[in-house]
Amino acid sequence: MKIYISADIEGVTGVTHWDEADRLKPDYAEFREQMTAEVVAACEGAMQVGATEIWIKDAHASGRNLIASRLPKQTRLIRGWSGHPFSMVQELDDSFTALLMIGYHSRAGSNANPLAHTNSGKIARVSINGREASELQIHAYAAAFVGVPLVFVSGDEGICEEAGQLIPGIGSLAVKRGIGNACINLHPHLALEKISAGVQRALQEDVSRCNLTLPGKFTAEIKYKEHAIARKASFFPGAVLKGSHAVLFESQDYFEVLRLFSFVL
Repeated sequence: MKIYISADIEGVTGVTHWDEADRLKPDYAEFREQMTAEVVAACEGAMQVGATEIWIKDAHASGRNLIASRLPKQTRLIRGWSGHPFSMVQELDDSFTALLMIGYHSRAGSNANPLAHTNSGKIARVSINGREASELQIHAYAAAFVGVPLVFVSGDEGICEEAGQLIPGIGSLAVKRGIGNACINLHPHLALEKISAGVQRALQEDVSRCNLTLPGKFTAEIKYKEHAIARKASFFPGAVLKGSHAVLFESQDYFEVLRLFSFVL
């Protein structure tokens, strides 16, 4: 069984402030350790049920957060950013059995995480076919584009609820609940136990329950916090300005939507 893990940090238990997600700040070291431990727990869960090869995308900020020496020998770690439109699931293809997301967080505009955002701080909202989209949805659709189901996610309560609405069969673990600028968090060690057990359950079931059917047409809308950024984004081929702060883009090919996102998010 070949498994892909995409890992972020804002949905890791304990992470509550931007300083804890910034590798240049002293608070970061503790939460880099926890991010790594949560990924290791997911790997261990997957290996318990037969995974023999696990690819991991370090998908936060610089893409250089996970402590490689802590990862199991069965893993391959993707560090940094290639610029490919698949972004947080770079190198994913139909050779993988399933996708897992660890440390994911709620979308821009959500109140479910103090660090809620979608891709960058310049974005006020992203929607696909009228539905406000998170990084999870964007990349779950990318996985569906190559026929790989997203079967498990860990992160804040908001992203777990969204995942369940998008993919009713998905396994999830909420390690935290955001309240304003605060979080109520699971104990770090308990989170590891629950992630490992949750991944095992998700992969023991028929992963086809999580197959996601892509729409036949996509209308993407991106609303920016600053009007000047929207105007610049409107020059992407096929994008049009909507009002002063948003751009619209339509395509029948989801890869073209990902191409847009790679340049304007």
